[in-house]
Amino acid sequence: MKYYIIAGEASGDLHGSNLIKELKKADPGATFRCWGGDLMQAAGAQLVRHYKELAFMGFVEVARNLQTIFRNLRFCKEDILQYQPDALILIDYPGFNLRIAKWARQQVSHHSKSFRIIYYISPQVWAWKESRVRQIKECVDKMLVILPFEKEFYRKWQYEVEYVGHPLVEVVEGFRAPGSSAPDTRPIIALLPGSRKQEILKKLPIMLETSRHFPHHLFIVAKAPGLEDDFYSSLLQPYPNVSSVRNDTYALLSRSTAACVTSGTATLETALFGVPEVVCYKGSSISYQIAKRLIRVKYISLVNLIMDKEVVKELIQDDLTAANLRQELEKLLNDAHKRQQLMADYAELKHLLSQGGHASANAARSIVDFLR
Repeated sequence: MKYYIIAGEASGDLHGSNLIKELKKADPGATFRCWGGDLMQAAGAQLVRHYKELAFMGFVEVARNLQTIFRNLRFCKEDILQYQPDALILIDYPGFNLRIAKWARQQVSHHSKSFRIIYYISPQVWAWKESRVRQIKECVDKMLVILPFEKEFYRKWQYEVEYVGHPLVEVVEGFRAPGSSAPDTRPIIALLPGSRKQEILKKLPIMLETSRHFPHHLFIVAKAPGLEDDFYSSLLQPYPNVSSVRNDTYALLSRSTAACVTSGTATLETALFGVPEVVCYKGSSISYQIAKRLIRVKYISLVNLIMDKEVVKELIQDDLTAANLRQELEKLLNDAHKRQQLMADYAELKHLLSQGGHASANAARSIVDFLR
């Protein structure tokens, strides 16, 4: 069968590549055309557009690039029609993919096109823009979700979805850390301050100031791939106790004793590596007030959302201070009972996310069975 896959971000490229590998096993005659990145191309798909050409973040940047975005949408639609796939597989990236899903449904309904529309990795409609569920129900033939609570969320909307597990479990399990030749033998505290300049400038200085109180630990910052070294140099210069790595976050986590992590997927990756963490979030006052009114979830970290309780401490907005962060890190480092409970919760989290095997294999089998 012929598959057309659209992923618009680095994470989508990673999960898309693993899905392609599993689809090849389940459907040996499969061919692939994709929007994604180097990993999907290496897995055997013909790459149409690289996600680096699609990454417009924030209202201002999107507004400035509207012509490019609309041009990409037009080209994508033409390319799908020319390729005539059996399945259109959309991976997260809702701003683009939900528009394609709506158009694709019209092609199937009004122009007798025969491809099926499958969504792998649901948009986070449970956090905000819940009204998008109506569009998903109308346009998507099959939704494969990766968070356990999403199945129940969609059931409230009378929409049956399939939970396949979380693909990060297999990614973390498959990681093999290189041997360390670092002369510094101090235990490591990882600092994961995010990927955008604005958020890093809000959170990293607080993390760095906390490092002064832990002279017997080595603090290491995970640099964002898209940001230059000069950006970090002025921030790190006053802190001789702090070093940095680039494109090596998993190796860093595999060696860390604790971590300070910006909310997002990184909180889940840190937990899957078994690293005690404090979740740190701080935005502009206006953005935070807007977010509080729009976002309808009890927690900001995926770890706590999935477990439906506070497994890891969240220091949000005004609570994110050097004094509070120091206090929470001391608990993680010195309270044996707290660490033991945290490891037990992490084990339960991993069990929840890997029920039934690996997500990529589960998703591939489900897609092939559905198409047949």
